[in-house]
Amino acid sequence: MSADINALDAPVTSLKGVGEALAAKLGRLRIASVADLLFHLPLRYQDRTRITPIGTLRAGHEAVVEGDVVAGEVVRGRRRSLLVRLRDGSGILSLRFFHFSPAQQQQFQPGVRVRCFGEARAGATGLEIYHPEYRLLSADAPPVEDHLTPIYPATEGLHQTRLRALIEQALSLLDEQPEALPDWIDSELRRRFGLPELHHCLHVLHQPTPDINPAQLASGQHPASQRLALEELLAHRLSLRQVRLRIQKDGAPRLPSGRNLQARFLTQLPFSLTGAQRRVLDEISVDVAGETPMLRLVQGDVGSGKTVVAAMAALSAIAGDCQAAMMAPTEILAEQHFRTFRDWFEPLGIEVAWLAGKLKGKARLDTKAAILDGRARMVVGTHALFQGDVHFQRLGMAIIDEQHRFGVHQRLALREKGEAGGLTPHQLVMTATPIPRTLAMSAYADLDVSVIDELPPGRTPVKTVVVPDERRPDVVARIRHACAEGRQAYWVCTLIEESEVLQCQAAEATRDELTEALPELAIGLVHGRMKAADKAAVMDAFKAGELDLLVATTVIEVGVDVPNASLMIIENPERLGLSQLHQLRGRVGRGSTESFCVLLYHGPLSANSRERLAVMRETTDGFRIAEKDLELRGPGEVLGTRQTGLAQMKIADLERDAELLERVAPLADALLLSHPDASQPLIRRWLGEEAGRYGQV
Repeated sequence: MSADINALDAPVTSLKGVGEALAAKLGRLRIASVADLLFHLPLRYQDRTRITPIGTLRAGHEAVVEGDVVAGEVVRGRRRSLLVRLRDGSGILSLRFFHFSPAQQQQFQPGVRVRCFGEARAGATGLEIYHPEYRLLSADAPPVEDHLTPIYPATEGLHQTRLRALIEQALSLLDEQPEALPDWIDSELRRRFGLPELHHCLHVLHQPTPDINPAQLASGQHPASQRLALEELLAHRLSLRQVRLRIQKDGAPRLPSGRNLQARFLTQLPFSLTGAQRRVLDEISVDVAGETPMLRLVQGDVGSGKTVVAAMAALSAIAGDCQAAMMAPTEILAEQHFRTFRDWFEPLGIEVAWLAGKLKGKARLDTKAAILDGRARMVVGTHALFQGDVHFQRLGMAIIDEQHRFGVHQRLALREKGEAGGLTPHQLVMTATPIPRTLAMSAYADLDVSVIDELPPGRTPVKTVVVPDERRPDVVARIRHACAEGRQAYWVCTLIEESEVLQCQAAEATRDELTEALPELAIGLVHGRMKAADKAAVMDAFKAGELDLLVATTVIEVGVDVPNASLMIIENPERLGLSQLHQLRGRVGRGSTESFCVLLYHGPLSANSRERLAVMRETTDGFRIAEKDLELRGPGEVLGTRQTGLAQMKIADLERDAELLERVAPLADALLLSHPDASQPLIRRWLGEEAGRYGQV
């Protein structure tokens, strides 16, 4: 293909009228090339294809009207305005301008014919249109638009008329050089999957004819919109598959079952594994017995016993003369995992090391040395584990906890730690935040998925009540009563501000208030700005029953296991997502005592907040809660802002387009089989710079 054919790959500055300043504004919309303009789709459409008689206009309706100026004058009310009266034989309409120039005022002489567009509204003179788009008509007036008028996502200093003109230039180039934008889904695949042709879709979406339903277009349900959404989902799917293939290109250590070591471990435990845990462990055993790196996501609701599954997986690596590493998103969770694994593994003669950003000086050097020479068979830590100065002797199993806190690149970076000698560690990814199926099919397309869908016996469902904060004294009395019966309680403080300082101050103030209200109770405090050792001491005291009440920020969201705690108060729950509320609620109900979660809200609640709190009251099913969270907050929020790429989809909507996901996997398979060379250009078209980053991980 010659260079001049790639007109659509050229930068936007190649278009008429686009200089550096305009290119910078377009850049804010992620538009760098001419082709990017074609994929910048309208938010909605206006119908300017017919002229509406003034006499049939209704307030609240947008319309094109045409008539003769009867009068134009400046009127003084609360605000000075230019009022133009327009008549077309069926009625009279006023055009009102609050911002106008003397030259503009001179344009509206009686008898001048005007065509204008805007929304009619009831005003002081009857129906009025404020600041309409208009043109003065001559004898050879152009016809009305022949297609619906697109309204695009814009940015400051970039108006719709300019955007439309640029996109029209791009469409003209596409018509002149259709080969410059290949349809990477060939005609045979389009026929098989019932897909319209790409160029046709782009014309339909940018210049739809009046017979097309604008609501269907704006909602993304039109076949043209669906074709582009499917192609974008396909590109993401292919990119993640590429990641998987790259990882699995390297061999992995074949790990024996480690049955003897695992059996010794299980005899220490005061409980038996559930059927679901055993099923997932069987799946892991099959994976790690092969020479291809395991890439498995284990989903399990709060309290389902994922940590034991992780320990068993780690033991299979240790039995195979390898090291295992477990990475957690926060220091407090990493510390808790470290203490759990130390208690479990040291009786088996296995050294467990802990590594986090706060570990400094000689302690850090000693830990790194133990990891490098292989003395530390099990290593637990935060993202500090995959920093450049940390080297493993032979890493065979990388376990990532709370997957939703890490992006795909962050998650995959840990694998590099085991690549000495061409071996890639097996990866076990865990989350206690159930992932809606639609997200799992797209965000984790590179992973095999296992679900621990059974809670250990003896767990009692947590009852949830929603209480306004005027009833705070009743809630305090409830704590007094629970603690008098020998139980323990949590009080979680949340703030709408992201500031950790303010969160900690709020927690300290709440601790002081509760200490005053409940002088007979031993009350502890945990927040993110405390030293690791201080946090650990408070948590240990709470676990040992030395504290009755623990006041905390959301740092206790995951990992804390105190079976004697039966009451959880969450302040301002309306400020948290459903999945986070579900995580917090999971800190109670871990013993056999009836447990309660009190959602202490500050009114008035929005309709959305009322709906979310109602879901928490009605169900403890993490998957149902996750689906509702996706519906109410969207994929970017549910997955977390660190999840590279997925929150940045240009056209596809993971909730709206859930049905398309069913077609993505078979389409990807078919494309790779018939036209494997189309995969990379498709990824590049939709992910742009991200495509390279996916390729590097």
